[in-house]
Amino acid sequence: MAEVLIEIDEEEALQAEDDNLCGIDEAGRGSLAGPLVVAAVVLHQKIDRLADSKQLTQKRREELYEKIILSSSYKIIFTDNKTIDKIGLSKALKNSIQSIKDEFKSHNILMDGNTNFGVEGVKSLIKADTKIPQVSAASILAKVSRDRYMINISKKYPMYNFKKHKGYGTKAHIEAIKEFGYSDLHRKSFIIKNLNYPPLF
Repeated sequence: MAEVLIEIDEEEALQAEDDNLCGIDEAGRGSLAGPLVVAAVVLHQKIDRLADSKQLTQKRREELYEKIILSSSYKIIFTDNKTIDKIGLSKALKNSIQSIKDEFKSHNILMDGNTNFGVEGVKSLIKADTKIPQVSAASILAKVSRDRYMINISKKYPMYNFKKHKGYGTKAHIEAIKEFGYSDLHRKSFIIKNLNYPPLF
């Protein structure tokens, strides 16, 4: 099924803040290893200084994470690397978004980006994670949840140093893959630049 593009302008998005808005964002989409994490947030009270998780320090993200958990209805969905290899990243995202829509079906749903991955009724807005509090909050829940997972799992795979790069394609991570090969946490379907061997499937 083709992806459906349903974009809204900033004025419409800001007006939606006064409604029962559920924000969605993800973390780990471009990672070479580890899960995809998609989070959804419906805020029940205002939280100051929300922003895109990438613009915040780790300490500030952790502080906001706890505030968001206590001040919202939320859902956090993990899709492991083996499932991503099996069904593809787009399908993994679509499944997560559909699950969120099913749970928050009485809400207006807005996600960061320019596509809803074919989930009818879900709207999208580029840079929503920097403009819309609910989406900023979802961004923080997704990133903190995934970072915590990668830091914890790093103990099992010390040679890859996942706790530092969280599975993204840094130079050090690429060099570790060249030396040690893929672990069972890697997305083996991904094409990795500067690597001498192709994806395994």
